[in-house]
Parts: sequence; structure tokens; C-alpha cells
Amino acid sequence: MDVKIEPTWKSRLQGEFEKEYFIKLTEFVKEEYRLKTIYPPGSLIFNSFNLCPFQNVKAVIIGQDPYHGPGQAHGLCFSVREGVDFPPSLVNIFKEIESDLGTQKPISGNLERWAAQGVLLLNATLTVRAHQAGSHQKKGWEQFTDRVISILNNEKQNIVFFLWGAYAQNKGESIDRSKHLVLESVHPSPLSASRGFFGNKHFSKCNEYLTAHGVEPINWQ
Repeated sequence: MDVKIEPTWKSRLQGEFEKEYFIKLTEFVKEEYRLKTIYPPGSLIFNSFNLCPFQNVKAVIIGQDPYHGPGQAHGLCFSVREGVDFPPSLVNIFKEIESDLGTQKPISGNLERWAAQGVLLLNATLTVRAHQAGSHQKKGWEQFTDRVISILNNEKQNIVFFLWGAYAQNKGESIDRSKHLVLESVHPSPLSASRGFFGNKHFSKCNEYLTAHGVEPINWQ
């Protein structure tokens, strides 16, 4: 199957594209786009990979599924398009950045600037029906993104993995802590952020780790 995805990822994931589960997933997703309103736009399903080639990955933030409101999702977890109001979790992420790093709050919710620096903004499920959170879960995307995490875990060293909330922590439980830095806390959602997301200092810890391993730190602004 010819999937349009960045070449360094395509070479590593081609085997997945030929598997029965992925072929069935593709059929399901195509039919969903034909019949319903699905986010993100089809051309942006693999945006996180296209903006962050394999060799560039320094850090991985794991989300659950795309935003399901109009104009929000564009293929990067927690990110929204330019000019779109910040969702509550992103507001809290920016509050923690401001507190942790002593910097001004970022002014744009479009996190493509992070992807360009080597942050893979990976949702576990890459598509969703409008206004129906979780509607494309358990259709095959999770198996695909588990494989992505496995490839990064096995083929690279000294990646920083951000696992916010139980869902992300379960998804990242197989990551080799002797090769990579795994940062865990509750989710930045308003329902949980005050119970350990605020004050986790994950952004400074990430940069300290990268610097200690001779890797350029990330500008989280």
C-alpha cells in the first residue's frame, strides 16, 4: 500500500502498511471520510511524521486522539491551527512552560515550531469523527502508533518521552528507561492538572537531559 508519509518514516513503517489490520483500518477511515465529517483533514493525518522526520526526533509527546471541533485538529497532538482558541489542556501546558522556564506564555497554539525542532507530537489515534471523542479508537490506529513507539525505542537513544495521564503511561510502558528519559505525570486537563501536572517541570527536565547528552535543547516558546 502506498501511504503518503515522510520518506524516513515510510521506510520504517512500510511493513505495517502491508498488514491486514492496516488495510482494514484504511478501508474504515476512507469510508468515514466519505460519509461523515472527520478530523483532521485527510491530507494532515500523518502531519506529525511529515514535520518531524525520524532522524530528527528528540522528544515525543503522546496524546490520545485528535481534537474533534471544527478547525482545531491538524495532525499534531495538543496543537491547534493559527488563530484558533487554545483548548483547556493546551492552556495548562503553556502555564506550566511559563512557570517552569520563567518565560512568557507562548502566543501561538500551533506547535509546528516544536515539531520542526524534533518533537514528535503523536496521537495514539490519528482520526476522529466531529464532536465524538474516541470515535475512531480500537480500529487499528493504536497498533500502528504502538509500532511507531517501538521503532523509536529500539532504533534511537536518549529520546525524552512525555507521558501525561494514565492512557499515555500505559501506551509507553514498554519504553526502555535505561536508553531514554520518560517523564510521567497526570494529564494537563483541567480535571487533573492541579494534581501534579502543574509543577512537574517536565520542560526544563527535558532540556537538561538533552543538553547532558550533547543534543540541542528545545525552545518551548
